[in-house]
Amino acid sequence: MRKILLLWLILCQFYTYAQLQENFSDGDFTHDPTWTGDTDYFTVNAAGQLQTNGPAVTGTELQLATPCQAVTGTTWEFFARLNLATSSGNYADIFLISDSANFKGRNNGYFVRIGGTPDEVSLFRKDAGGNPVYIINGRDGTIGATTNNVVKVKVTRDSESRWTLWVDVSGTGQNYQEEGQAIDATYQQSGYFGVLVKYSSANNQRFFFDDFIITDNAPPLLRQVQVINNLAINILFNEPVALPTAQNPENYLLQNIGQPLVAVRDATNPALVHLTFAQAFPAGTHTLIVSGLTDLYGNKLVAPQTTTFSYNPPVAINYREVRINEVLADVNPTVGLPAAEFIELYNNSSKTINLQGWQYADATTARGTLPAYILTPNSYVILCRVTDTTAFRPFGNVLGLSVFPTLNDSGDEVRLFNNTGQLIDKIIYTTAWYQDARKAEGGWSLELINPLLNCSEATNWIAATDPSGGTPGKQNSVYSNTPDTQPPTLLKTEVMAGNQLKLTFSENLDSLTARNIAAYTVSPAINITAVTFTGKTYQQVLLTLANNLQPRQVYEITVRQVRDCAGNLSSEAKATVVLPEPAAIGDVVINEILFNPRSGGVDFVEIVNRSIKYIDLKNWQLGNLQPDSASDKKIITEESLVMAPGEYLLLTTRPDVVQAHYPAAKPEAFIKMDRLPSFPDEQGTVLLIEANQKLMDRFAYHEDMHFKLLADVNGVSLERIRLQGDSSATNWHSAASSVNYATPGYKNSQYFEQTPSTQFFNIEPKIFTPDEDGENDFTTINYRTEAAGFVTNITVYDASGREIKRLVKNELLAQNGFFRWDGLDDRGRKVPVGYYVLFIELFNLQGQVKAYKETVVVGTRF
Repeated sequence: MRKILLLWLILCQFYTYAQLQENFSDGDFTHDPTWTGDTDYFTVNAAGQLQTNGPAVTGTELQLATPCQAVTGTTWEFFARLNLATSSGNYADIFLISDSANFKGRNNGYFVRIGGTPDEVSLFRKDAGGNPVYIINGRDGTIGATTNNVVKVKVTRDSESRWTLWVDVSGTGQNYQEEGQAIDATYQQSGYFGVLVKYSSANNQRFFFDDFIITDNAPPLLRQVQVINNLAINILFNEPVALPTAQNPENYLLQNIGQPLVAVRDATNPALVHLTFAQAFPAGTHTLIVSGLTDLYGNKLVAPQTTTFSYNPPVAINYREVRINEVLADVNPTVGLPAAEFIELYNNSSKTINLQGWQYADATTARGTLPAYILTPNSYVILCRVTDTTAFRPFGNVLGLSVFPTLNDSGDEVRLFNNTGQLIDKIIYTTAWYQDARKAEGGWSLELINPLLNCSEATNWIAATDPSGGTPGKQNSVYSNTPDTQPPTLLKTEVMAGNQLKLTFSENLDSLTARNIAAYTVSPAINITAVTFTGKTYQQVLLTLANNLQPRQVYEITVRQVRDCAGNLSSEAKATVVLPEPAAIGDVVINEILFNPRSGGVDFVEIVNRSIKYIDLKNWQLGNLQPDSASDKKIITEESLVMAPGEYLLLTTRPDVVQAHYPAAKPEAFIKMDRLPSFPDEQGTVLLIEANQKLMDRFAYHEDMHFKLLADVNGVSLERIRLQGDSSATNWHSAASSVNYATPGYKNSQYFEQTPSTQFFNIEPKIFTPDEDGENDFTTINYRTEAAGFVTNITVYDASGREIKRLVKNELLAQNGFFRWDGLDDRGRKVPVGYYVLFIELFNLQGQVKAYKETVVVGTRF
């Protein structure tokens, strides 16, 4: 084998691998340079080519790697022959740049793939832990042969990180065709070059490689200056620089300051040089001149390179002078932004701020550290993963972080610290902050509305309205700069324990006035012994009382003279609170359901508290029992929600739609849920479940339960008839036409309570009009047995003695209950106006037999 290592001798002691030409002509690949990896499964064949010789096992991956630092200003060229039909399980990856010799693992870099499903030659970027990303997508079908795919490949990357890919399917290198160009600067360091193949069992010996050539003819290019302090800067080049030239102070000149005292190349990154000067930098713009440097391949700067940087002396930064201004946490489904998380920072001050050493953190211990970056007044910068930098660069200034704590879709805590560890900003977002359930599903960013409102939290955030899904790098699509002149308001009170109350305010409070016991009173009088903040913000205070609250006693809380963090003084505010009691089964029940809404409408479920208790619905669930016995359950609220005796609550995803379809609805009873369980139009089972997973009520509905004479049941709710009755089908009826077929949030149109009676059977009303107007639409046969075990039959006859309807047949009775006749015969037809006889038979196994005849009138309205 004949190898030529084109190295300047002066560099040999520092790097033994630089430009490379390898043609395997001596039959060896284990030294000069050394290739490592699956060496037992590669060979140099008689033709002087590197050939695979691995196990005949489908899915096998083989690799070889050799050290190489070439990254920019570089040309890679090689020959390959694949004697096989390429596919998703048969391809070769030639790694041009990699930070690890293990191409099968979590390495970062760039590679050329030959094959794959598209039978193409393409350039990819590999990000540790992620899927390969196309940089240049070559033509499909380039290597479409089944037995002999020959190709010569050439790739260049210039000093501006512009990639170009050429392919010659003749394999000679004389007929290159350009596949495309692209810019990607994600990775600027390399440690290894090599090959990785994947194959099915029959192709274990069908990969051939030859003529690897790596050349670099471009001098190093100064990329970036990073200010460390008033005496030191770091300078970063696009490629490693030779040690003797990098550490020669005479190769650097800072105008008006002079040459550095010392120049030191970084121990781990040979493209980075640390310069320290004797004279401190004054504030302002400085010019640095670099000359005489060479790269590892001997390419020397022909002319001096000049760049400028600004030095801004450290300034004190107050809380929220830099704002977390926009967050994209849930990237899927994409709307128009890159499918990658980002955080946007905004300089909310008149100060020029160097972000070097600042840190971004989420609720975990992971922190991302920001590089040197000058954030000017009223400017923006995007923070993202280093691998996503290219995707966000078109949107504005961007900083890619090698450590970027993952943002949780459903909610997270995001914190920003300066270089001394001082907390500069913090948000604790949830999906409720979007104020739009659809946008909370993903693809839309959260935007800070008014950066001047330092005291506001959730109310100052909203989903972006920009059609792309967000506004990284520029002013938010929902924006205000109105100064904070609004005082804090009391939003909610909650019992935390028998002697503790939590008060939630609209914004962060001034800690001094908020902790003043005299600012709060409780009536009937209970002394307050302590006031403390609770939670992660200053929006909630905890009042500790001298005595416990008493059940079923309504207390009034009064708040006076509390300031927000901006100094705005609150007016007097009052709220009521009551100690909730545990709920028993049947205390809160399902009272009404709309499962088949009109076009454009939405489902709803109404519940009612029929007990004398105050009951907290926190973490209660609404569910639907599926045919396979699984249940689709949704939490009604994660916040405290105390339901008063006799109170109705209407559960829906769109209160505005319900109100529009039913104008008489009571909006104060509406509880907006992000999602309802699915309630099919045909049938289903509604479940009401308390926080400890105890089933409180269950109602099995069917579309046939609607009144048979309704021409259209869409938009018609089913209502509970007797509030204290059970949830069986006989206790439900279609809502009346007189209320537009639903009563969301208030008393049901078909509400009926039995008149107390000691009779075995009691018919109410004796005259009814089955016309769905909500007034006496049916009659009820109420019963109260003297003992258990009675069975009944109820038959309806007309005035001529003809059987009209078999209402009940051999039904075992409870101790008490009722049956309902809606004026329809056995064929579902409305009976004529007139007199009808209800013949009621009872018997039990002890031989008792009873019979009753009751007359009712089916009427009509004129």
